Amino acid sequence: MSEPYDSRFTLPSIDDAPSTEAGVILLGLDAERLLAGVGLARLADEPALVALAVDQARHNALDLGTDALVEAGIARWRAVRPLIEAGPEMTAAGSLRREWEHATARVTATVTGLGPASVACLAACWLRRDDVKEFAEHGRAPEKGSGTHDVLSRVFAD
Repeated sequence: MSEPYDSRFTLPSIDDAPSTEAGVILLGLDAERLLAGVGLARLADEPALVALAVDQARHNALDLGTDALVEAGIARWRAVRPLIEAGPEMTAAGSLRREWEHATARVTATVTGLGPASVACLAACWLRRDDVKEFAEHGRAPEKGSGTHDVLSRVFAD
């Protein structure tokens, strides 16, 4: 008689994309780190924003601390969540790796112009949306008019 099968320890398929395994790792992060990832990914996916960040860093006008990244991530999440929510319904896959594939497909189908880092971070936020929503509402909310001279926080808010 064989041992009971425990799917928690299933190794990835050799055919799975490496981004799927990165997604599984992202799903293990807490909401704060996911939102910080969304904030940083928005910058890293866009060459113009990277150039702007380098210029701001050169002039000591850039804050890339965790708080600033989380605030940027919350603003971005609030902007794109309605788009993702309006996306096509997908059936539950029953497998974490298939759920990841469904979530990334939903994000890319509903939010245009995303690079791979934003797709991954937003897909993780979508799959963990209850935790992310709770943190965004009761954790640290972005401060309006905080008086900082950080142009990136205004760019992220688009």
